[in-house]
Amino acid sequence: MAHLALRAHDYLLAGETLNRILLYDPRADLSEILIGIYPNNDEDKRELLAALQPLDSEQNASLSVLKAGLLYQFNEPEIAIVHINRALERQPDYVPFITLKADILRKIVTAETVVNYVSQARLRNPDSKSLYLYEIRYLLDLKQSQEAWQLLLDAHGRFADDAEITLLAALVSLDIEEYNSADELLNMLAKNPAYLDQAYYYLGISAERQQHFDQAKYYLNGVMQEDLVLEARRKVVAFELLNGDVDAAIATLEKLRKDFNVFAPDTFVLQADILWQQNESEEALRLLTKAARKYPDNEMLLFARAQLLDDKDDYIVKRTLLNHLQALDPTNLSYQLSYAQLLLANERSSEQGLALATAIIQIRYDDPRYDNELHLQALNVLAGNALANENYQQVIDYLQTPYDVFPTLRSGSLLLRAYQGLGNNEKVEALLADLQQRFSFGQHNINDRIQLY
Repeated sequence: MAHLALRAHDYLLAGETLNRILLYDPRADLSEILIGIYPNNDEDKRELLAALQPLDSEQNASLSVLKAGLLYQFNEPEIAIVHINRALERQPDYVPFITLKADILRKIVTAETVVNYVSQARLRNPDSKSLYLYEIRYLLDLKQSQEAWQLLLDAHGRFADDAEITLLAALVSLDIEEYNSADELLNMLAKNPAYLDQAYYYLGISAERQQHFDQAKYYLNGVMQEDLVLEARRKVVAFELLNGDVDAAIATLEKLRKDFNVFAPDTFVLQADILWQQNESEEALRLLTKAARKYPDNEMLLFARAQLLDDKDDYIVKRTLLNHLQALDPTNLSYQLSYAQLLLANERSSEQGLALATAIIQIRYDDPRYDNELHLQALNVLAGNALANENYQQVIDYLQTPYDVFPTLRSGSLLLRAYQGLGNNEKVEALLADLQQRFSFGQHNINDRIQLY
């Protein structure tokens, strides 16, 4: 009856029934009754907590831990710790109770105290993989990577055949640049067929960081797991372009398109970007137009095509595309900003264009919609419009601080023209030197075009 009442969210009846059970046996094992009844929303959780609070759970571990968990979620750790301690008195080495207490302690004591508590519990339970992982992940949260790595090596020695431990040890080895350790662990992991692709992917990352690019390509080309293969081939393409082998880069994308049709749109966009970088913008546009016919509802392809169209010469086609994209996803800020840029390029005083771009730069950094790169792009759009209107000081107001913090070629170029417009030769010379040093500005470097794009 208690279980059914809990499942039905009848917490008043559940509380009464549980109280009757406790009157018969204060230490009754209620774990079977409580399985699968944990509420999903805060209102039900509060009702459950209110029903449990009057119950004397001092001798009952199951109810004590349930109260502790609810109180912890409602940010009452000082009360929660009392209840979890009662549960631990009954079952001192039960790992879920230990980790819940650690979670609660994290809200009321120092990090060092929490680490010591978990470490002591782990030493009492040396075969508990969960406690090893809890302590390791907490150390990583604390940015104590070296300590986490040493503990991972200890865990790997104890759980030598555990692929999860081996992979985590390899990843932390990569993070702290212990490449020999990473490679050794990943090669061990590669013997497990279920982890072969992950092992190859991270062996490729390790080789890349050591600047062994041919070796990195070998491993990354061997990755076939669907959630890793696209990023692996992106890196291979980047290596080919780094070597100036455009044909090999495109061949990699064509093979990926053949092997994994699901990533065909991504490969078309990447291939178009390569063509654009090679000053073959018309061929890039043709490729995307052809791809869009094959995948007419793919937003990524449509947007990539829109970005290659000229704001003035292709105004009607580009406007139609962007309107279609905004209809498909009205909340997409990238579509809105591209539309704002199109409007302002054709009408400097466009109120809609100014409003769209301004709304983006007004999004606060703590807003989930905030994107640093998009924010800077919006500033560039507004600054470009101000420059076209010869409002040079406004360009500087928009971009000087962002450029100081995160310099880009586009922002620097706009600032340079603004200072030129004001006749501030000292600023012009300083900024020009900075641009030349950072971006080989004025030397027709291919990276200039990538940055501007």
